[in-house]
Amino acid sequence: MQGEIVYIYGLNSHHSSFPRTSMSTKLRLIILSFLQFFIWGSWLITIGAYWFQTKEWSGAQFGAIFSTMGIASIFMPSLMGIVADKWVNAEKLYGILHILGGLVLFTIPMVTDPGMFFWVILLNMIFYMPTLALSIAVSYSVLKREGFDVVKDYPPIRVWGTIGFIAAMWTVSLLGFEKSANQFYIAAGAAILLGFYSFTLPKCPPTARDTPSRSLVDVLGLKSFALLRDTKMLTFFLFAMLLGAALQLTNAYGDTFLHDFDQNPAYKDTLAVRYPAIIMSISQISETLFILAIPFFLRRFGIKQVMFFSMIAWVLRFGLFAYGDPGSGLWMIVLSCIVYGMAFDFFNISGSLFVETQTASSIRASAQGLFMMMTNGFGAVLGSLVSGVVIERFFTGPDGVSKDWQGIWLAFAGYALVIAVLFVILFKHKHTPQEVQNAEHTEPLLSVEQA
Repeated sequence: MQGEIVYIYGLNSHHSSFPRTSMSTKLRLIILSFLQFFIWGSWLITIGAYWFQTKEWSGAQFGAIFSTMGIASIFMPSLMGIVADKWVNAEKLYGILHILGGLVLFTIPMVTDPGMFFWVILLNMIFYMPTLALSIAVSYSVLKREGFDVVKDYPPIRVWGTIGFIAAMWTVSLLGFEKSANQFYIAAGAAILLGFYSFTLPKCPPTARDTPSRSLVDVLGLKSFALLRDTKMLTFFLFAMLLGAALQLTNAYGDTFLHDFDQNPAYKDTLAVRYPAIIMSISQISETLFILAIPFFLRRFGIKQVMFFSMIAWVLRFGLFAYGDPGSGLWMIVLSCIVYGMAFDFFNISGSLFVETQTASSIRASAQGLFMMMTNGFGAVLGSLVSGVVIERFFTGPDGVSKDWQGIWLAFAGYALVIAVLFVILFKHKHTPQEVQNAEHTEPLLSVEQA
């Protein structure tokens, strides 16, 4: 799934002396986090089954569907951040965006043309993508106001987002909605519920209403593009974009790949074919576990090596899919889902630490924004569009529906392998254990996830 990394900066905070408020505040933010990712998990992994198995639309056009997340990620979070900073309470803006997104989701089952489907999904993403950042802003604001330690108290709240994503996948799968338009109704209902719920949250008024306006170049972090003049940073960001493309491949095609096995009577009644989303949810569970191993790997091997391990993990992710099946080869599919945690987490977190250690404090926030823009923005668009065209042209049968899945996954594995080899050759960065240690101390980590 589309990944998100949360970096928690050193914030001044105090432990709350109000235990009664403590429980209710954390519970309310847990509900927010759970629903935030329940919405996404209801359709993100299973939309491919709806597109290919139910609608039988083309692969080239489907690639464009997953580019909508990247397109919206490039500009909407920053623009909505301006609105929340200067004009509208963050919790109200958050609620409005979710209600609008929910209404759009309700209309998706009515769409009968793949071209129009793209525009409707894009509109939904325009409303949804900025809520990822706003959910963090609202949570931080509420926790700090009530005296909580954000670094300590937010990650246990955020992990419920991953649980929500997994719960949505299981709900859609167990109800038999993976190929049905009903998945969008479930997502829409959760979005509208969260939208109205957000209006009950503590007020988060604009914090920069009276401050001078910054230029749009500053707000969007475009000054950080000056970093690309440095050869090492340019190389890093190009690889970040190429790895961002790999993430879209697994999100877009994993579930529908398993659904296609129901054409074979030998696999029709297997667990993986009946409930593909449940099998795919192992990937999200793996994410939450691999995050625990990252500090050890960073200290032992360094940032460059950990990023390289991520790329090899992508090779294994796709290669295991190529040779796995829902019968005797189910272990390969399960192992592929487990490996996904390393593939996703290791590059994103070690990459963020690389940006942290290589940039001046004055441009660090913009540099982190550029890193996310290259992976979730440009990388997502690249992976979605190119993969759709390649699958349509080289791996789709004459009937326009059947696909050579082994060829598809081997092509993706080859892509990841080429990236890994080029990374070792072109990316020049020496492991300095002290550098990683300092980064860990100056930037209290984090929490991962995509549901």
